[in-house]
Amino acid sequence: MAVTKAILEKWMAAQKRHHLSDRHVQMARELGLNPDKLGKIDNHRQEPWKAPLPQFIEDIYYKRFKREQPETVRPLKQILKEMEFKKKLQKEKKEERRKQRVFSSDSAAE
Repeated sequence: MAVTKAILEKWMAAQKRHHLSDRHVQMARELGLNPDKLGKIDNHRQEPWKAPLPQFIEDIYYKRFKREQPETVRPLKQILKEMEFKKKLQKEKKEERRKQRVFSSDSAAE
C-alpha cells in the first residue's frame, strides 16, 4: 500500500498526541495499527489493567516479529522529505520527456 502524505500527517499528529517516539511510531505502522484508534488503546489511567501505549506496542511487536525493535528507524519527517524529493525527481523526468517529445516532433515535421 502506498504511503500518502495525509497518512503520515495522521501519524505525526498521533505521535504528538500520545507522546510516542519515532521508534514506537514505526513499530505501530509496521504492525498495521490505525493512528486514529490509538486513543482506545492508550487509556491506561482509566483502566489500570491496560499497559501504557509504548509498552503495549513493544509487546505486540515482539510477539509478531520476534525482535525488540525495527532494524532501522526512520523518523516521519525524513520519510516526508524523501517522498517530496522523489516526487520532484519524477516531475523533472516527466518534463524532460515532454521536451524530448516536442523536440522530436518538431524535427520530424521539417
